[in-house]
Amino acid sequence: MDDYDLEVLEQYPIEVDNVRKVRGAILCETDRGLMLLKQAALSKPRIFVMNEIHKAMKSQEHLKCDELIPNKDGEFVTVSEDGCSYYLKAWYPGRECDVRKHSEILEAAKLLAKIHRLMEFPDCCEGFREPDLEDEYRRHNRELKKVWNFVRKKTVKGEFESRFLECFEETYHVAVQVERRLEESDYRKLMERSRRQGKFVHGEYNYHNILITQDGMTVVNFEHAGRDIQPADLYYFLRKIMEKHQWNAKLGAEILRAYGAVNPLTEEEKEYLALRLSYPEKFWKCANTYYNSNKAWISSKSVEKLRISIEQNEEKKAFLEQIFSFHLDKSGV
Repeated sequence: MDDYDLEVLEQYPIEVDNVRKVRGAILCETDRGLMLLKQAALSKPRIFVMNEIHKAMKSQEHLKCDELIPNKDGEFVTVSEDGCSYYLKAWYPGRECDVRKHSEILEAAKLLAKIHRLMEFPDCCEGFREPDLEDEYRRHNRELKKVWNFVRKKTVKGEFESRFLECFEETYHVAVQVERRLEESDYRKLMERSRRQGKFVHGEYNYHNILITQDGMTVVNFEHAGRDIQPADLYYFLRKIMEKHQWNAKLGAEILRAYGAVNPLTEEEKEYLALRLSYPEKFWKCANTYYNSNKAWISSKSVEKLRISIEQNEEKKAFLEQIFSFHLDKSGV
């Protein structure tokens, strides 16, 4: 444990009984309950929004989250002697949401819908950069083509390169079709509506950030909260769960129903979800990681991730057709 960490804790109006390192943070047992100390810089707009989220959730019965704790000077960020920034937040004893338990997955979907109904702050929009999914997919597709050009010119090709080339044409076709369909969709209209209403997203809503405690389900780690179409959270959550369940259409439909029962989705939002799920995100990520790594030695883990991304394409295609009646043009690009 660094002395700087302990020095920072002295700046808070708490009595610390015990500390221990956990993933990316320090867990503190205090006279005010469990707290988590993390090293990171938080901008003033982000701090303000996180506090607004915490206040909105506390105003509702049975909704809890990891509230920021001010130091003795009333500030939410504390700078140590070595210049590092820290923040402290309330924490809860519990375990992560179990992706093998359908009941917990569906409860997490309902909880996301409840949170989305609260995360509307029209006066908190300054200081946040809005994403541009059309631009993101254009960049991704250019990167995919760049990796393809690099790989096909290699004299000696390993297992990763061979697998990549075998499925590139079909997968790239899907990526380009999604880019085009997104441009023709109501995506811009959804973004404008979200902007006008001051909608915010969690930014990283997955099973790691959902705790099962004695008092129920708790959402944590709002540090990535920002401006976006709220179904972006649902897309991320659904994709992560479906990848663990081989794109089980029955479970996927139940997740969408659970969310929609609390916060109904419009037809435009369903189209947005279908397009996002259609994009070969994992394939792009594998290609991007390969291109920016040491290509002299490709780990077996990288090959395995590429293999899984390819194998799940057919499962995902069937899922999209069954859940969203979604099809892409089969003609060449």
